[in-house]
Amino acid sequence: MPQAVATVADRSRDRAVSTESADGSMGTGGRAAGVGGSDFAPLLRAVKGQGLLERRTGWYAAVIASNLLALGGVLTGLVLLGNTWWALLLALPLAILWSRTAFVGHDAGHAQITGDRRASRIIGLVHANLLLGMNEAWWNDKHVRHHANPNHIDKDPDVGVGALVWTQKQAAQREGFARLLTRNQARLFFPMLLLEGIALKVSGFQYLRQQPAGERVLSALLLVTHLGLYATLLLTVMSPGKAVVFALVHHALFGLHLGMAFAPNHKGMEMPDPDPDGDRWGHLQRQVLTSRNVRGAVLTDWFLGGLNYQIEHHLFPSMPRPHLRRAQPLVRAHCESLGMPYAETGLVESYRQALQHMHEVGEPLRQPAETAR
Repeated sequence: MPQAVATVADRSRDRAVSTESADGSMGTGGRAAGVGGSDFAPLLRAVKGQGLLERRTGWYAAVIASNLLALGGVLTGLVLLGNTWWALLLALPLAILWSRTAFVGHDAGHAQITGDRRASRIIGLVHANLLLGMNEAWWNDKHVRHHANPNHIDKDPDVGVGALVWTQKQAAQREGFARLLTRNQARLFFPMLLLEGIALKVSGFQYLRQQPAGERVLSALLLVTHLGLYATLLLTVMSPGKAVVFALVHHALFGLHLGMAFAPNHKGMEMPDPDPDGDRWGHLQRQVLTSRNVRGAVLTDWFLGGLNYQIEHHLFPSMPRPHLRRAQPLVRAHCESLGMPYAETGLVESYRQALQHMHEVGEPLRQPAETAR
């Protein structure tokens, strides 16, 4: 579902505009803390008025071309170095370029690059399935649910129970090794990210069974092609032992980089309580209060793939990456005018806050041991 996230955003915007003149509220949100859903509509008009939702196809074409050229350069370097441990030095730039590739696939899934759904899907399939071995259908299915209800414990898969947990209620249900892991999850978070590159591939293959037959065949073919090309390249230029070590180091660095890009975005932010009567928050609150921006300049934008403007990205998922910085002053000023918190911090502080949240989640599980001492 490469266009799913953009569709959710478009529907939210349409509801904001269409209901404003009728009753002053947003169809999906209602009011909370004195902020109504209609408060998103003026911001949407301001953003549209400055052309910030217009696509930047030329910018993305340059980004994609430069990334592919750089990938080609690193792969050429691997071939020229041959069967030597010095080739491990290229695992870092290759991991960084893979993250650039993932960011392009992410943007394609949000329809940021082009409004043509077929073209967006092709870009996503090439960058995710073929170049990374990561199933774009799995990613988009997971990501659309996250964007629709960020940090909602029952609806956002990113805060569901997995290797890590995000609430003390989830932590209380852990048993055995999982309980030990949760007690120390803040300390283990970054080391565990070293496994994320491989985990993304495994999850993509597991998702194949949930895809329609025709889509499944294409996704599987590209995923297997990626693995075949990757293995062939490494085994052609180096010994099997060196190839395995290179692949492990490369995927570890790739997972670490991606995790570092996504970790600051929502961890430790508001987590809406499940509401049996429907959503308590409108689109503006739902996206702003659960998201955190990361301060920085061009280097931060590049390292985090624009995800450091997480608030703007969640409010306007189809907004092209280079426009997020320009939209930030509008969004911040709008939030200030409503008295709504707008979370922004430095990169290191964002990690500290995320780790502090994970540490607090595991706190009840550590208390018996600490009492015994």
